[in-house]
Amino acid sequence: MTSLLNNINDEVFGTYIFWAAVLVAKMLLMSLLTGRARFKKGVFANEEDLAGAKKPNAKPKFDDPDVERVRRAHRNDLENILPFFTVGLLYMLTNPSPFIAINLFRAVAISRILHTIVYAVVVIPQPARGLSWGVAYAATFYMAIQTALYFL
Repeated sequence: MTSLLNNINDEVFGTYIFWAAVLVAKMLLMSLLTGRARFKKGVFANEEDLAGAKKPNAKPKFDDPDVERVRRAHRNDLENILPFFTVGLLYMLTNPSPFIAINLFRAVAISRILHTIVYAVVVIPQPARGLSWGVAYAATFYMAIQTALYFL
């Protein structure tokens, strides 16, 4: 096991930690973005939240398009960023080229940030969302395949 840990380059590890922390902060901010959309539209999912909104006769609502757009973007983060956290760590055990590894980590993080911007902040028509999703997906998939092949 010690020999596998020797495969981890300090610069690659530091870059991974930095971008992973950025993505954690980004995912945490998605909760605030959802809350902002709910308050802006006066749309809440729970009875107890309606009291704070001070809207008479208001009822919980689950189908507001603006709130649901932000929630879908957040769910997409969970579906894509969490696998990156795992595969990024495993990929470092393969002793990858620092240039390639560092740029893969950057590509995933920057693409995921762009994905949120074009999906939930300033809605831009396709293919912007698809491209930003695809870059991060391809980079994560590449790392998964390289890791699997290394340990085959």
